[in-house]
Amino acid sequence: MALKNPDAIAVIVTALRLSHGDEAARAMLVGGMSLAVLIETMFSAPIGRRDAVHNITRALDDFALSPELGPVWHLRYVYESHGSFRVVDMEIATPTGTLSSKDVWLRLLV
Repeated sequence: MALKNPDAIAVIVTALRLSHGDEAARAMLVGGMSLAVLIETMFSAPIGRRDAVHNITRALDDFALSPELGPVWHLRYVYESHGSFRVVDMEIATPTGTLSSKDVWLRLLV
Protein backbone atom coordinates (compact mmCIF):
# COMPACT_ATOMS: atom_id res chain seq x y z
CA MET A 1 0.00 0.00 0.00
CA ALA A 2 1.43 3.39 -0.99
CA LEU A 3 1.69 6.13 1.61
CA LYS A 4 -0.59 9.12 1.15
CA ASN A 5 1.88 11.54 2.75
CA PRO A 6 5.37 10.06 2.40
CA ASP A 7 7.17 13.31 3.23
CA ALA A 8 5.35 13.69 6.55
CA ILE A 9 5.97 10.02 7.38
CA ALA A 10 9.66 10.47 6.60
CA VAL A 11 9.88 13.37 9.07
CA ILE A 12 8.11 11.28 11.72
CA VAL A 13 10.34 8.25 11.14
CA THR A 14 13.44 10.41 11.44
CA ALA A 15 12.20 11.98 14.68
CA LEU A 16 11.35 8.56 16.15
CA ARG A 17 14.76 7.16 15.17
CA LEU A 18 16.60 10.13 16.66
CA SER A 19 14.63 10.01 19.92
CA HIS A 20 14.23 6.27 20.44
CA GLY A 21 16.69 4.46 18.16
CA ASP A 22 16.07 2.35 15.06
CA GLU A 23 14.61 -0.78 16.68
CA ALA A 24 12.28 1.10 19.02
CA ALA A 25 11.13 3.36 16.18
CA ARG A 26 10.34 0.34 14.03
CA ALA A 27 8.45 -1.31 16.89
CA MET A 28 6.47 1.88 17.53
CA LEU A 29 5.49 2.25 13.88
CA VAL A 30 4.51 -1.38 13.40
CA GLY A 31 3.23 -2.26 16.86
CA GLY A 32 1.67 1.07 17.68
CA MET A 33 2.19 4.11 19.87
CA SER A 34 -0.06 6.67 21.44
CA LEU A 35 -0.68 9.99 19.77
CA ALA A 36 0.78 11.55 22.94
CA VAL A 37 4.11 9.76 22.39
CA LEU A 38 4.20 10.89 18.77
CA ILE A 39 3.46 14.48 19.78
CA GLU A 40 6.15 14.44 22.48
CA THR A 41 8.66 12.95 20.06
CA MET A 42 7.90 15.47 17.34
CA PHE A 43 8.05 18.41 19.75
CA SER A 44 11.51 17.29 20.88
CA ALA A 45 12.74 16.86 17.28
CA PRO A 46 15.01 19.48 15.73
CA ILE A 47 12.16 21.05 13.76
CA GLY A 48 9.84 23.90 14.57
CA ARG A 49 6.70 23.17 16.58
CA ARG A 50 4.53 24.43 13.73
CA ASP A 51 6.22 21.99 11.32
CA ALA A 52 5.83 19.18 13.86
CA VAL A 53 2.09 19.81 14.15
CA HIS A 54 1.76 20.09 10.37
CA ASN A 55 3.56 16.77 9.78
CA ILE A 56 1.53 14.93 12.42
CA THR A 57 -1.71 16.24 10.95
CA ARG A 58 -0.75 15.30 7.38
CA ALA A 59 0.47 11.84 8.39
CA LEU A 60 -2.68 10.74 10.23
CA ASP A 61 -4.14 9.36 6.98
CA ASP A 62 -1.28 6.85 6.86
CA PHE A 63 -1.98 5.45 10.34
CA ALA A 64 -4.62 3.05 11.59
CA LEU A 65 -6.25 4.74 14.58
CA SER A 66 -7.50 2.89 17.60
CA PRO A 67 -10.11 2.95 18.93
CA GLU A 68 -12.01 2.92 15.66
CA LEU A 69 -13.27 6.48 15.23
CA GLY A 70 -15.81 6.00 12.47
CA PRO A 71 -16.31 8.35 9.54
CA VAL A 72 -16.90 11.53 11.55
CA TRP A 73 -14.13 12.89 13.75
CA HIS A 74 -12.21 16.11 14.17
CA LEU A 75 -8.64 16.75 15.28
CA ARG A 76 -8.65 19.46 17.91
CA TYR A 77 -5.55 21.41 18.94
CA VAL A 78 -4.86 22.23 22.59
CA TYR A 79 -3.04 25.53 22.97
CA GLU A 80 -0.61 26.65 25.68
CA SER A 81 -2.93 29.37 26.96
CA HIS A 82 -5.90 31.44 25.89
CA GLY A 83 -4.87 33.60 22.95
CA SER A 84 -1.72 31.58 22.31
CA PHE A 85 -1.00 29.88 18.99
CA ARG A 86 1.50 27.45 20.54
CA VAL A 87 0.06 23.93 20.27
CA VAL A 88 0.90 21.74 23.28
CA ASP A 89 -1.36 18.74 22.62
CA MET A 90 -4.03 17.34 20.33
CA GLU A 91 -7.27 15.51 20.96
CA ILE A 92 -9.84 13.87 18.76
CA ALA A 93 -13.48 14.87 18.96
CA THR A 94 -16.09 12.34 17.85
CA PRO A 95 -19.89 12.39 18.03
CA THR A 96 -19.65 10.21 21.15
CA GLY A 97 -16.99 12.23 23.00
CA THR A 98 -13.45 13.53 22.99
CA LEU A 99 -10.36 11.33 23.20
CA SER A 100 -7.13 12.63 24.66
CA SER A 101 -3.86 12.03 22.83
CA LYS A 102 -3.02 9.36 25.46
CA ASP A 103 -6.13 7.37 24.49
CA VAL A 104 -5.54 7.31 20.72
CA TRP A 105 -3.18 4.65 19.33
CA LEU A 106 -1.50 4.84 15.94
CA ARG A 107 -0.07 2.07 13.81
CA LEU A 108 1.52 2.76 10.43
CA LEU A 109 -0.42 1.23 7.53
CA VAL A 110 2.10 -0.61 5.39
